Amino acid sequence: MTTPDSIAPVSFRSFNADFAGFSRELGESFATYGFAVIADHGLDQGRIEAAIAAAKAFFALPEATKRAYVVGTGGQRGYTPFGIETAKDHEHFDLKEFWHMGRDLPAGHRYAGNMPPNVWPAEVPAFHPDVAWLYQALDAMGVKVLEAIAQYLKLDRQFFDATVADGNSILRLLHYPPAPFDGPNIRAGAHEDINVITLLLGAEEAGLEVLKRDGTWLSISPPAGALVVNIGDMLQRLTNHVLPSTTHRVVNPAPERRGFPRYSTPFFLHFNPDYEIATLPACVTAARPDRYPTPITADEFLKERLREIKLL
Repeated sequence: MTTPDSIAPVSFRSFNADFAGFSRELGESFATYGFAVIADHGLDQGRIEAAIAAAKAFFALPEATKRAYVVGTGGQRGYTPFGIETAKDHEHFDLKEFWHMGRDLPAGHRYAGNMPPNVWPAEVPAFHPDVAWLYQALDAMGVKVLEAIAQYLKLDRQFFDATVADGNSILRLLHYPPAPFDGPNIRAGAHEDINVITLLLGAEEAGLEVLKRDGTWLSISPPAGALVVNIGDMLQRLTNHVLPSTTHRVVNPAPERRGFPRYSTPFFLHFNPDYEIATLPACVTAARPDRYPTPITADEFLKERLREIKLL
């Protein structure tokens, strides 16, 4: 069942006015739900809408044109067609297609082997500048959210800066076509995110639900102009589950909305590929023994999980 309560938004205006208070409210929301809603994020709404319009223009192209942008392995860059990604341990594929943009690296960068070059659809001229702007805006916002998380964990405020400075972060442009049925396939099967944190600008259509600790589903309907942020498995592991990576899904629409597509733009913020995810000592106590005594690099962790969701 889905519960009627909601996650109270935290205003980003208090980031500068009351950083300690902002960090506490944000951290408490993450500790309780694994999710937080940030209002008043300050990102340029016109530019956000331009990036989404560019994504819609791409997804409206003929299937053969889109498939020309299937590149590399693991869906790291370019286009991943409908019916490919399948949530971990699920039998039925998700009802979505998507595009991935990653970090642009200078020639000869030490992470070039982990992060291939981006590709861009020539058929949509605005796609490159508009989508690249959104990537950079969400990347910068993610670093600020991590500052607040560091404060909440009683770490140095800049603790995460160097760990994600060249992170293998991904902007995913998602298109869920109209879904005029109940299942068994749904728009996104129940899953947890692989990465550090995910930043999601409010989707036009409903459907995002979060699994609460009591086993009920909480519908996430953020106010206009809000940002939904959730903890990923890498940060859950680093914090020994002090900050939980919560199961979530995107359900098929209500009967009156079944003729409408859904678009969203999650930004998956990642650690640098060679960052060693080793449990933070402050997150280990007698009551909370270390669940992960053996460290793992971010790249090893990512590849392990990509295999599980059939992208590798």
